[in-house]
Amino acid sequence: MSSTQESPFVRLWYALDVDIEPTAGEAVEYGLMEAGALGTETTDSRAQQQRVSAYFDHVPDRELVRAQLAEALRLYALPSSSISEMSVREVADQDWLGEWKKSWQPVKTGRFIVAPPWSEIAEASDQIVIRIEPGMAFGTGTHETTRLCLAAIEKYFEGGSLLDVGTGTGILAIAAAKLFPDAQIEACDTDAEAIEIARENARLNGVAERITFRVGTIEEATASADVVCANLTADVIVPLLSALLGVTCGRLILSGILDSQAQAVNDRLLECGVTVPNEMVQDGEWVAIIV
Repeated sequence: MSSTQESPFVRLWYALDVDIEPTAGEAVEYGLMEAGALGTETTDSRAQQQRVSAYFDHVPDRELVRAQLAEALRLYALPSSSISEMSVREVADQDWLGEWKKSWQPVKTGRFIVAPPWSEIAEASDQIVIRIEPGMAFGTGTHETTRLCLAAIEKYFEGGSLLDVGTGTGILAIAAAKLFPDAQIEACDTDAEAIEIARENARLNGVAERITFRVGTIEEATASADVVCANLTADVIVPLLSALLGVTCGRLILSGILDSQAQAVNDRLLECGVTVPNEMVQDGEWVAIIV
């Protein structure tokens, strides 16, 4: 027996509202997504201040959120005073997630078009569509560091082998596998959950069998590659540079570096014996250094 009566149970979501200085918007969105938010939206709350609202399907862990926000502000070289207030409220299910999905637009970088799974987009002969489930800021194609790496892969990767260190969502490894189906692609990340996400994204793009994913980083047994990508952060790249150079037999693509940190990376490259001029490409306040 069926009934048209609406269910008395309404699913609740939880919105975490963070009042910030406008310059901190990107950093705060990144930190909130890292803390498990399913999506974010930014509004102007009052003069010289913005509000970033992050949506969760559970009550957010405030300590975890604070830790991720502090790390995000550190990565972006912003003071803790960039965040002024944080509060949680309940939100009735109004299909906000569906509305957010509608607003998520594909991102084009050269031949690559990065799009969410639900986006209807036709793949032209000269384009490569990469489907990525949004969830991690550094790896959905919207972040400058990802765009810089995709452009460098298109420019310098000519097949052969590629190693993606700190693969995240797997987007760079997937791009290389789609660009050259016969290439040998390896991708690693110290986060086991990230590797599972990357594997799922690779399956979504039909390239799971072309990429070797593993939990970890560069090891003694790591094979060298024609192109090595390290889209990390400057404080991770600098101590890892010697090992990265050791497994590179062609081009080394370094990203996740703020323009204010580029000199420190170049200084470390000199210490490692790299004396040839390096190419530096910038997008906003982020740079990629190609060795």
